[in-house]
Amino acid sequence: MKTQCEMRPLQERPSRTGVPKLVTAATIGLLSLGLAACGSGGGEGGGHKTVFKLAVSQTEEHPQYQAGIELGKRLEEVTDGRYSVQVFGNETLGTSTEVIQNVSDGTVAFMWCGGANVESLNEDFVVYNLPFVFDSMEAQLAVLNDEELNHELFTSLEESKSITVLSGVHAGQRSMYNSKRPIRTPADLQGLKIRVQQSDSQVRMLEMLGGVPSPMSFGEVYSALQTGVLDGAENNEPSFDSMKHDEVAKYYSYTRHLMIPDFLLMSTTVLDDMNEADRQALLDLIPEISAKASADFVPYVEESIENAEELGVQFNDDVDTEAFKELVAPMVDEYMSANALRTDMYTAIKQANEENPAA
Repeated sequence: MKTQCEMRPLQERPSRTGVPKLVTAATIGLLSLGLAACGSGGGEGGGHKTVFKLAVSQTEEHPQYQAGIELGKRLEEVTDGRYSVQVFGNETLGTSTEVIQNVSDGTVAFMWCGGANVESLNEDFVVYNLPFVFDSMEAQLAVLNDEELNHELFTSLEESKSITVLSGVHAGQRSMYNSKRPIRTPADLQGLKIRVQQSDSQVRMLEMLGGVPSPMSFGEVYSALQTGVLDGAENNEPSFDSMKHDEVAKYYSYTRHLMIPDFLLMSTTVLDDMNEADRQALLDLIPEISAKASADFVPYVEESIENAEELGVQFNDDVDTEAFKELVAPMVDEYMSANALRTDMYTAIKQANEENPAA
């Protein structure tokens, strides 16, 4: 029997209809770190079991990590023990850039990947990563759940990178935090060295807002804040708290400039290597598990705020968001009008915003 340890070349897979709405992945058994999945004894009736690896940059408490655990359990159930998933958090399998390459070559099966990193693989993903694009979580999920709208984009990496984008999920709303002062207007951001994700659009955004962009890996931010290499960063409250940035940056300002989704990437080779029935069983789990990851993010935000406040963090919501939005509006228009695909997606986003306004 062929196992996932014996990775076969990419081949044309049976036709699949569309791309599932959303996803994530999970846990079980400690196996070789060098392969996307290895066979182990077990499975019902003593049969062969394959355990997929999922890389997550966040901690074990994060909703995506926990949704991944649930996916592993559910996948084992629906495949009668033939498949499961093991989650590796805290960048233990490498930085996002490193793991993307591992997913591409099939040595890691799954990863949760920030939208800015996926943008580096196909610039059209920038549509979901631009500042002040989504008005609400509900609008964002309505767009991400549109299979017809996303099919071309989500399958665009299969031929060139052997990566399938299974879904996108809500990953919070990003704001500015730093060790110097509250950020209420663009003038307050002037001269501050702010970590941004490693993408051209994020660097350009921060420049237009008046800060000094410092793109770097997420795992390097704490020490950079602690030593003064960085003045601050921009992220959501759970990342701010779980990565202990609230220990070294006491000012969190609600600029709410970004609502970037995270995406679940899967090695196309690994997906193709599954038999048709088990592959479909995996895909059928994706909407349910992904919805859980998005929904669980909401209470996780509140817990993170409480934790940070106990450490003395000052949260300020008296931010002139319209002033920030005005500065980056030309950038948004430029990126969105670059081609027909982006224009169509932007039209869908505007409609979703009208139907799902901010609370």
